[in-house]
Amino acid sequence: MSVPFGVEDTYTESVDAALEEAGADPDAPLWLFGDQLGPAVHALPQHAERDVVLVESAAVLRRRRYHRQKLHLVLSGMRHLDAELGDRATYHRTETYREALEKVGRPVVVHQPTSHTAVEFVERLRKEGLVAAVLPPTTFARPRAEFESWAGGGTQRSGADAPKAGYSESFTMENFYRNQRRRFDVLMEGDRPVGGKWNLDHDNREPPPKKQTTLGVPDPWWPTEDEIDEQVRRDLDAMDLPTVGEDGPRLFAVTPDEARKALQRFVEHRLDPFGPHEDAILEDDPWMAHSLLSVPQNLGVLHPLEAVHAAEQAYHDGTARLNSVEGFVRQVLGWREYIWHLYWHFGKGYSRRNEMDHRTKLPDWWTELDADRVTAACLSSALRGVRDRGWVHHIPRLMVLGNHALQREYRPSALSEWFTTSFVDGFAWVMPPNVVGMSQHADGGQLATKPYSSGGAYINKMSDHCGGCAFDPKVRVGDKACPFTAGYWQFVHRHRGRLEGNQRTARAVATMDRLKDLDAVLEQEHGRRDF
Repeated sequence: MSVPFGVEDTYTESVDAALEEAGADPDAPLWLFGDQLGPAVHALPQHAERDVVLVESAAVLRRRRYHRQKLHLVLSGMRHLDAELGDRATYHRTETYREALEKVGRPVVVHQPTSHTAVEFVERLRKEGLVAAVLPPTTFARPRAEFESWAGGGTQRSGADAPKAGYSESFTMENFYRNQRRRFDVLMEGDRPVGGKWNLDHDNREPPPKKQTTLGVPDPWWPTEDEIDEQVRRDLDAMDLPTVGEDGPRLFAVTPDEARKALQRFVEHRLDPFGPHEDAILEDDPWMAHSLLSVPQNLGVLHPLEAVHAAEQAYHDGTARLNSVEGFVRQVLGWREYIWHLYWHFGKGYSRRNEMDHRTKLPDWWTELDADRVTAACLSSALRGVRDRGWVHHIPRLMVLGNHALQREYRPSALSEWFTTSFVDGFAWVMPPNVVGMSQHADGGQLATKPYSSGGAYINKMSDHCGGCAFDPKVRVGDKACPFTAGYWQFVHRHRGRLEGNQRTARAVATMDRLKDLDAVLEQEHGRRDF
């Protein structure tokens, strides 16, 4: 299996330097975590002679209440890699990682894992002599050192981790994205973006097509389960782990070969219609034209540069419109990479940020994914999607689930943990910036300039949920009052001091002050327990 284009050139020097500094045995085994399963890790030239160690830790599987399908995906990915590598790999099923590494009998090398907790654990193992060298992560396009140099050591990090240097106002997702395009020469004509514009979001905000229940695009690529998947399912049944959500057929790629098939299917049949309706929701079409590539990317079996270059080539070949390609590139090379780097840049304490002072405990119908206990069509549908698939696309996540949680003041750290464990593509680095920063605005505006909250009108415009819902998005008070519409005004009232000082939200406060039924709305929502 070859290294993805651009990875070797980007990471050779830093990997060599880390190995040389540690004085690691050139034949030391390579330990792979469950999200480091692709050739960008194990096929690097520096690992050509190394055996591979894979560890399935029962303690880790029990530690959190993960979605059943998420556990299946991770174990399937690890076991498929074990089978692919043959005699080169040794697969350990032990209680702990340490137990497995002690069985190896000599120090291993490992690429930096993808969470603060795991990094600290690996560092303890290094001090104990079980790990010989910790190498830079290679499953992302931009090396961490490059990002920190670009960011300039700004004050985005929180607590004791915060550096003293001044924060540059240019430290934004948009500027990072443009820098990424230049850095990797993606959709560029010299120094200018293809088409003359960096951002084509205005072409990618269409509501769902009228009188259609589906977008009408070809289906995504679907995997065919094999004996490995069947054995994973039997083993999970026998382990009797504390899981959430329904079991179901595997829906996502977990090997490099599968990921390339899924990428090819997306690029050839779904990328062109992806852009215009990427922010829309259709009840009967959960996939719409989305790529479904977040799982293989987050397992490390599909490198972001591979996905981006395939999409770019489709534009040059004339098979995909520019706004769709730019929207996909923005998701992968822009937002996903930005979130990865901000996870480290903000520091370990970021996930506990709670600038909005929201402390409501997550209700049991939420944690149990009990969609049948929810009346609001949009919220019920989103929870059902998480229950049945462990996945909904980014708008149900942000504007339905996140919007509800923000209005009802759920504790951000608990919400971030819920997203991490309940979504099949949720990992420790993914959710804190997305949830604490973007969705819940709990970082005081470090990531986003305003809270992402809205009333039912937005959901009505961008989905087909409201027509058959028991609630009316235009009604604030009474039996038909939409919990998102009424909840929005309760949220604005609760945080008026913060919102009226923000030029992007000041108008909402002024509008609220003109509502003649505001007192009735507040009284109703204060006592609302059912949604």
